[in-house]
Amino acid sequence: MRKQLCDGLVSRAASPDMVFLTGDLGFMALEPLQDTLGKRFINAGVAEQNMVSVAAAMAREGLETWIYSIAPFCYARPFEQIRNDITFHKLPVKLIGNGGGYGYGVMGPTHHAIEDYGILLTLPHMRVYIPAFDEDVQGVLDSAAASVDPAYIRLGRGEAPAGYIVPDYAPWRQLIVGNGMTVIVAGPLAGTYLLGLQALPDEIRPNLWVVTELPLEKNLPPPALIEQLASGRGVCVAEEHVRRGGFGSELALWLLDRKIDPGAFHHLYARAHHYATYGSQGFLRKHSGLDASSVLAIVAPNR
Repeated sequence: MRKQLCDGLVSRAASPDMVFLTGDLGFMALEPLQDTLGKRFINAGVAEQNMVSVAAAMAREGLETWIYSIAPFCYARPFEQIRNDITFHKLPVKLIGNGGGYGYGVMGPTHHAIEDYGILLTLPHMRVYIPAFDEDVQGVLDSAAASVDPAYIRLGRGEAPAGYIVPDYAPWRQLIVGNGMTVIVAGPLAGTYLLGLQALPDEIRPNLWVVTELPLEKNLPPPALIEQLASGRGVCVAEEHVRRGGFGSELALWLLDRKIDPGAFHHLYARAHHYATYGSQGFLRKHSGLDASSVLAIVAPNR
């Protein structure tokens, strides 16, 4: 999604108030943005805490401020500065973390971001965006820029099947219609499930939804989804994030507060930081039970 990110930010760069800070990353991807912004493109170096504080000061002066780094360096290393300098003052800094989830698979747990949005959503005023497809990035940038709140954008890579026509961007989208249980996916994982779930017979084919904006209090589930959840046919939530603090736990509490009983509640999530062997993102997803076959085993256990 980095190309789409670069293109989207270049289209915004005509505003003289826009500034972009990178933690010494983005080479061979963000050069068009650098050329367009000139001095407003700032390489803050390997000094993420300082970068966040500088960005907060720029936002306080009224500038449209964007920060970019590899995801764990964007939220974990400067967490205190994000909390104290950005969110406590409700400054609309937009943090962009590349390689969310197991995106940097073989580089190991220091480069994984599987607790990122759960941690950041504990902070006041924070919004989170998890684009599911490459085509979502422009919509995410527009939505984040229009918000007066701080935001975290978790970039991955679009994984839609070849030839799939991505529906127009929205915080919630129903990708598959059926008469089975409801499946809700946060972000790009949704693309990896499309072929297998679409091929199921109508009577067990799930209603597949993808969510790209959190928290729920700022992005309520649409009425059609609430109706499906209340049917009691069961729900399966999948996210490339640890169980605690993730979307699954937030949805479970949201349903409990409203006395909505979805029936069986299944939660697929990133199970570990450490593995005996590291591999690609797909390899680690399979070890966490986040692959398509794991979803099919829940949705259609007798097939």
